[in-house]
Formats: sequence, structure tokens, C-alpha cells
Amino acid sequence: MNATCSVDYYAASPAGHALFAPGAEQRWLMQYLPLVKRIVRQLSLQANQVLDREDMEQIGMIGLLEGLRRYGEPDEQFGRFAALRIRGAILDELRRQDWRPRQVRQQAHKVRDAIRELTRQLGHTPSDEEIKAFTGLDEKDYQAFLWADSSEAIESLDELLQSGHEHFPDAAELFEERLLKERLLEQALSRLDERERLVLTLYYQHELSLKEIALVLEVSDARVCQLSKQAIGKACRFLGSADASPAAAAKRQSAL
Repeated sequence: MNATCSVDYYAASPAGHALFAPGAEQRWLMQYLPLVKRIVRQLSLQANQVLDREDMEQIGMIGLLEGLRRYGEPDEQFGRFAALRIRGAILDELRRQDWRPRQVRQQAHKVRDAIRELTRQLGHTPSDEEIKAFTGLDEKDYQAFLWADSSEAIESLDELLQSGHEHFPDAAELFEERLLKERLLEQALSRLDERERLVLTLYYQHELSLKEIALVLEVSDARVCQLSKQAIGKACRFLGSADASPAAAAKRQSAL
């Protein structure tokens, strides 16, 4: 299927409040279709063995429609909210299809354990060459590990950013939740160094793929995978902490 063809998104979308006439919804969907295509292009490098681009676009469009119905009339902030809903819909389907089989996950876990052991032995962060020599991985398998490892980290951050967006009792609560998430993400980014912050900004705000980010930063694919995982790890630790949860943030706000 092609995302630009006439598709009954309304029947495919989960139940939600229909805030617009069908014609108006269709116009908004077409306006944000380029965002869906950018996110699909970004994710397709990691997921093209499970879903082709057309299927991912269809799933992304359903996520967009759900987000549109939940959000209401789009404003200048809607694009960032919609991007989370689109990515979330695609990642949910990838998880459903077990896009990283158990054997692949177990292998990645073994390599991470080996890298930790090598780091302990050397007393410093090992180089790519040292890791390959220690683990016995050739260049192709090592690159596959780096992509799988960074993809897993990205998925973890996406889940944290998605949390709290499942139910919106009313528009006021949605707006408050959105503001809290924006503030928390800004605080998380402020804890990163300049290059780490740039990687996440290019990935989440400019929808560049990791390969494209490597070209922008003029670093290797392996290095950008390491930078992304490092940055995401710091952001996840902040966003996942008790003090950084939306509920805790709301409590602090009400105490002021």
C-alpha cells in the first residue's frame, strides 16, 4: 500500500474523539505526511528486514491520525507530539513482530558483557579494534552489534517519552502533560555535552538517521552509534528517575 492513496484511516485508527470533519482530518494528514515519511526513512535502516517502507508509512499514518484526534487543533508544538505518536505506532508494530529476535538480543547481551570485562581489564574505554580483537567479531558483525545496541537504546528513550500519553481525560490535562514532558526533555538534554546533545537534536527534532548524523558530524558509523547510546543512556537515567517523573514534576509545580 502507498500512504498517499485513498486509505480508510478512520476505520483503522483506534477509537478516539473525532474532533474534525473527515475532510479536515484528511487535510491535516496530508500536511503532516512529510513528517511520517521522514520518520519512516529514519527507522527503515534499522527495521527494513521486518517491515517495508510502505507498510511503515501506513502504520505511521494511523499513529498520526490517533495523535491528531487526541491533541486537537494542531499548533506549532503539534509536530513534536505527532512525531512521538508516529514513532510509537511503528515501534509497537516492530515489537509485535519481534524485530530483534531473542537470539540477536542474547548475542548483543554477551558482547556488552565482554566489553564491560575488557574495560575492567584495561582500566579505560576500549577502542573498536580492541573490542573486535577481544570478542572475535569481524567488522561486519561488530557493525551489526553497534546498530542493534543503539537501536535498543533509542527504543528505550522512545518508551520513556511516550509514557503518560496513553490516556488524555481532557484537553487541559493533555496540555499540562505536554508541557511537563517538554521541560523534562530540555532538562535531560542540558545534562549532555555539546556533541551528545547535537546527536539527539538531529535525531529527534530533525529526523536524521544515524548514518546521516555520522555524515554531518564527520565521524564513523561506529562512533555515532556510540555517541547516540551514550547520550540516550544519560537522558534515560534522568527521565527515568523518580524526581524526573511527570507525577513528581507536577507535585513540585503545585507546591510552588
